[in-house]
Amino acid sequence: MTGILYERVALIGLGLIGSSISHVMRRERLAGRITGYAKSAPTRAVARRISLADEIHESAAAAVKDADLVILCTPVGAYGKVAAEIGPHLKAGATVTDVGSVKSAVVRDVGPHLPANVHFIPGHPVAGTEQSGPESGFAELFLNRWCILTPLPDSDAAAVARLEAFWRACGSNVEKMTPEHHDMVLAITSHLPHLIAYNIVATAADIEDVTNSEVIKFSAGGFRDFTRIAASDPIMWRDVFLNNKEAVLETLGRFSEDLALLQRAIRWGDGDTLFNLFTRSREVRRSIIAAGQETAAPDFGRRPKE
Repeated sequence: MTGILYERVALIGLGLIGSSISHVMRRERLAGRITGYAKSAPTRAVARRISLADEIHESAAAAVKDADLVILCTPVGAYGKVAAEIGPHLKAGATVTDVGSVKSAVVRDVGPHLPANVHFIPGHPVAGTEQSGPESGFAELFLNRWCILTPLPDSDAAAVARLEAFWRACGSNVEKMTPEHHDMVLAITSHLPHLIAYNIVATAADIEDVTNSEVIKFSAGGFRDFTRIAASDPIMWRDVFLNNKEAVLETLGRFSEDLALLQRAIRWGDGDTLFNLFTRSREVRRSIIAAGQETAAPDFGRRPKE
């Protein structure tokens, strides 16, 4: 049993990730006391109603008072403003981390606002659903998922080890890498797939007007899965693309080149090229299942609500 790792933890943002962290901390008893902050009054009201934290504050500065661990769980576009607000109120020796899907921009926007006597260790739990809001969280969200930490060159080793132990206690596997490497890896594994999903669904919506509802009516599993991805929080994903644009544009350029090759193969009836690509892609899917990141069950293991 791990026990309390941080006496007081502040969650800045109470959506899917923030609420899930609260639930798993409560279940595993990782924190002595949990405080929370959300910008929206209705979100704070819901958080209070479901007892998401011991204290729900109307300002981020109040929420971080005396906190040993501060986790930024807002959209990354708000990080700079939040960091400027909480910086003067952080406890000496506290650890500040985050859950954002980009890391170089976080280092750029957050670091300058933090005092030298706190530990700044950016992080990213690679987990989520298309749901959002304080009632969407659940304790199992991080189970057997990866959490990537991107310590800075001068990060305190003991503080990094403590945060790593925290995420392992939440059920995650932990990997460490540089912020720049993280952003390139996530651009291809997460950001580009979301961009493609948003675009395909938008294109289908345009075609929908022409085909008298037949696009939605006859949607097969492939399109349905794209709509699931495209249902993710638009504010969060807007900020992701604006703050990781170099890596996303680089991977998008490569994708566009590969898509042009497929277009030519279809136009000229090049079945060998299509077959070889599909075969290679199928092996990637099998590798993901073998690595424990997905299930081979029909419909990816997802079942309709009863």
